[in-house]
Amino acid sequence: MKIEVLADYIRTRLNLDEFVDADVSLNGLQVGRPGKEIKRIVCAVDASLATFRQAAEMQADAIFVHHGLFWGKPIAVTGAHYQRLAVLLEHDIALFAAHLPLDAHAELGNNATMAKLLGIADPQPFGLYHGKYIGYSGTLPKPMGVDEIASILDLGPETGLHVLPFGKDLVSTVGIISGGAAFEVQEAVAMGLDAYITGETSHTMYPYCQEAGITMICGGHYATEVFGVRQMANEFSGKLGLDASFIALPTAL
Repeated sequence: MKIEVLADYIRTRLNLDEFVDADVSLNGLQVGRPGKEIKRIVCAVDASLATFRQAAEMQADAIFVHHGLFWGKPIAVTGAHYQRLAVLLEHDIALFAAHLPLDAHAELGNNATMAKLLGIADPQPFGLYHGKYIGYSGTLPKPMGVDEIASILDLGPETGLHVLPFGKDLVSTVGIISGGAAFEVQEAVAMGLDAYITGETSHTMYPYCQEAGITMICGGHYATEVFGVRQMANEFSGKLGLDASFIALPTAL
């Protein structure tokens, strides 16, 4: 598959153009040679040197990540940034990224996937950010304790799990936004939800959750954002016939 065809597929499938004003990330093709043929693609959360080196060892033609290299401001090609780009250029590896579009996607996204795993039958858009909903909320199929929710989502001490346990012992309604979205717990409180699931915690939100009487489950930024890139690996393989795989490089954060 030509790189341009894959870039168009990703742009259309993940609705990248809808997030131009909401997301500072350069979503879509970030690095790539015109006309390059893509047969093998690896998916990962972060555009790190470790990711790139592992992709090179796997002889990948392309990498798809959630956290790319470019975030709205010019950045000098020196230091770590130089080293990362050097690996891509030396091995002729293309780089694609999708940030908020992959959080928000109703089928392939981080938050929709977590909602599906939890058995939420009719997830509703949740978490308004710069005019776009990036999360989901809904009712669990049965009341669950925090331990059961964390187990279903593979969240634990090894992923950086922190729980602010100030709500009900059994949770029926939840809001979900992956990654660094601790302050959005305020929307969950405004909606009267029992619990809020995100990646990172915040000292500021500790007394807020305590006083509001809500449980916040912070599973780790990385651990709550593996879902979308795993889904994309399946998408590339099942829909496009590419040799696709997921690279796990957990941070416990």
